Amino acid sequence: MRYVYGLTTALLIGGASLSLATGYPAGAQVAQNDDAAMQQIVPRQGAPASFADLTAQLQPAVVNISTRQRIEVRQQGNPFAGTPFENFFNRRGDGNNQQQQPQFREGQSLGSGFIISADGYVVTNNHVVAPDNRATLEEITVTMPDGTEYEAELVGADPASDLAVLKISSGRDFPFVQFGDSQGARVGDWVIAIGNPFGLGGTVTSGIVSSVLRNTGGGAYDRYIQTDASINRGNSGGPLFDMRGNVIGVNNAIISPNGGSVGIGFAIPAEIAAPIVAQLRDGEEIERGFLGVNIVPVNDDLADSLGLPKNRGEFVQVVQPDGAAERAGIKPGDVVTAINNQPVTTEQTLSFLVANIKPGTRIPIDLIRDGEELRVTATVAKRPSEDELRRQQMFDPDAEPDETPDESDGTIEEKLGLQVITLTPQIARQLGAGEDVTGLVIGAVDQNADAARKGLRRGDIILSANYQETANVTDLEAVVAEAESTGREAVLLRIQRRGGSPSYIAVRLR
Repeated sequence: MRYVYGLTTALLIGGASLSLATGYPAGAQVAQNDDAAMQQIVPRQGAPASFADLTAQLQPAVVNISTRQRIEVRQQGNPFAGTPFENFFNRRGDGNNQQQQPQFREGQSLGSGFIISADGYVVTNNHVVAPDNRATLEEITVTMPDGTEYEAELVGADPASDLAVLKISSGRDFPFVQFGDSQGARVGDWVIAIGNPFGLGGTVTSGIVSSVLRNTGGGAYDRYIQTDASINRGNSGGPLFDMRGNVIGVNNAIISPNGGSVGIGFAIPAEIAAPIVAQLRDGEEIERGFLGVNIVPVNDDLADSLGLPKNRGEFVQVVQPDGAAERAGIKPGDVVTAINNQPVTTEQTLSFLVANIKPGTRIPIDLIRDGEELRVTATVAKRPSEDELRRQQMFDPDAEPDETPDESDGTIEEKLGLQVITLTPQIARQLGAGEDVTGLVIGAVDQNADAARKGLRRGDIILSANYQETANVTDLEAVVAEAESTGREAVLLRIQRRGGSPSYIAVRLR
């Protein structure tokens, strides 16, 4: 389960332009939510006396999605290490104290989805089908409401918006539904959600729109329709329908203290999802705008300290060197109030506005600097991939990482009690190191490890290990493996700390 500011992804484990894609080729069929059919089921105003007819019309296009994954199991240390029985119990069985071979187990995930064309294209959430960094996706199965199963292929996925498109290969025509216009949704409108909560296929819940364009964290696609229709783990990727049978949202996440529905669910609005789905389906690369800044909302304290008459815009904390923002003249401490003549608000964040501008476009940006209003012009850059952003993140020495870095296989965490990432020029500049410095940055330290007792901390740079350069994580893993194979109980690290000279520190293995 994924947590963002208390936001729990509704997953059961065990832009681009805002032009709306309103339909898909119908093949030999008409969409289940075709307007003519809907007029016979639901009155134009209000909700029906029963949702049964609406559900019967729409449910054939909603599917269950399951995956089979191959997950690498983190190896435990040999409990007989250092004893006469060490080699006898060696897993490789060759009598040599060599690094253990990786072992794997099978994993599964369950979620929901909906068919958007007669030829079998399916929309779901990316997190329903995307394995984590220790897993490999091996199979996707789509189950129809009548229990028929089909193997599906992943056509395209977009982690930034958490959307994915699958394709069922079959000679038959499938029932399907179309996206509607989520911009017409109003607080208080009736909605129904259909999905696969807790593996229970074909579950229908109803509620109302609690909020439109709810922003929960300020990300580029962190805009949701909030509903009190019950959404639970396994509903991820399922459709949120209005009373005309239009898909106005893709169910995505919940806020919950216990992992179950408490009446606060979120769906990706159709106005965001539809154009991205169309691009994924057509095999197009999704390009988003990027400025290269770290920002925070302007709260009351910030507004008072800056002498602003009201909370407006977003405050620039960090400007990425040689990025689009720096080239435009934006500086840390600026307050960005408008992007391309659109005001920056809690509903229209800077990240959202910029992400939906085509890279290469020149745009005006309105700022407040030292109490004065000014305008600069920026050429929007292309947003890096999520992996690139993690690798080139603007490193905050005071923050704590959410998870083990993708580039690690777990050896460093297990043996040294350290989480490390490769030092990039961007991180080097933030840590006060030269751009030509190579090494690994410590992201977190296990307080029970010898590394913590020796004073290592987040932001320290590992320049070498046992006199061997550590340009990447693999280099350090190799040194640790060699130390173990030769019976050494510690590794000599050369550490560079901001404002200090490099020093050698011996860290015991565990």
